Order: sequence, then C-alpha cells, then structure tokens
Amino acid sequence: MDSLSKERRSWNMSRIHGENTKPEILVRSLLHRMGYRFRLHRRDLPGKPDIVLPRYKAVVFVHGCFWHRHKGCKYAYMPKSRVNFWQKKFDENVERDARVKRELRKLGWRTITVWECQIRNDVVLMNRIRRALV
Repeated sequence: MDSLSKERRSWNMSRIHGENTKPEILVRSLLHRMGYRFRLHRRDLPGKPDIVLPRYKAVVFVHGCFWHRHKGCKYAYMPKSRVNFWQKKFDENVERDARVKRELRKLGWRTITVWECQIRNDVVLMNRIRRALV
C-alpha cells in the first residue's frame, strides 16, 4: 500500500525528469572543471546520451540507482506497492540500457555509466573518467 495520497504521489512523479537532473549537472560541472568539452543529449545517437565527448568518441550516462537498478546499491530498492508494475518497468529500463550501449559500441563509441551514488566522491569519479577516456 502506498503511504502517500494519489494526488501527492502524482505530484512527486511529475517532478521526475529525464534530462538536466541534479546528478547530471554535478557530473557536467566535474567534467568542466577537468577541462573536458562536451555536448548534451545528442538526439542523433542511440539512447540520447546525457553527455557526449566527441573528441574522445565517448558518451556518459548518468543513471539514477533506483530507476536503472544499480546492483547492490541501497538506493535500488523495490517499492512495496504495485510490485508487478515496477518489476516490469525496471526490467525494461535495464534491457533498454544494455541495448543502447551495444548500439553505441557498434558505432565505435565508448560508454561510461556514472551511478548517482558514485557522484559523492569527486576524486574517485575524476580518476575513473580519466581512465575511461585514455
């Protein structure tokens, strides 16, 4: 059973957006501080990646742990209500993420996935991004 009223749940869900999320803005800020030039949400690439680094032929997806099912993460919990709906939704998200990565790799692009829970440590994230772009 949902602990929120139908109206409150609807309002909460309406505030969730796929672009320009807080985690995405934090990663963009980090990349900018590191001196990388990038483009955003290129519609001509599969999956419309959050961040595109054309010079490195690399894309960055900033995934929310809940929505994209970060394995082993405490934020990737299963809601208690409408479990069948959520399971189907999450399975489709994971399947789509894998398909998009395959398509990008076939086109010669490198993919980097940054999980929302990993954004808290700038130094670790900077090192990970540098290694991925070498």
